[in-house]
Amino acid sequence: MLEIERKYLVTNTDFLKELKGKRITQGYLSTDPARTVRVRIKGTQGFITIKGQSTESGLTRYEWEKEISIVEAEELLELSLPGVIDKTRYEIAIEKHT
Repeated sequence: MLEIERKYLVTNTDFLKELKGKRITQGYLSTDPARTVRVRIKGTQGFITIKGQSTESGLTRYEWEKEISIVEAEELLELSLPGVIDKTRYEIAIEKHT
């Protein structure tokens, strides 16, 4: 599967107060630009993801993801480099896009 990268600079986050975010805990087992390996926990689900190198334009790259047990994800997070990232993701609907 190809992942399409989109990044936006947000200057005001007041609109997030009305939204419910999803907690994500993640860590990286490899940060080699040619093949990044990430472990992630979203809610009660665990995932392992392998990403290839971005195209020259930086807009797409190969991504493979597989669901793993929460126990496996927690064990793999103990190996993460340099540590664990804890963040909140908000999904925002704008017209026909999320």
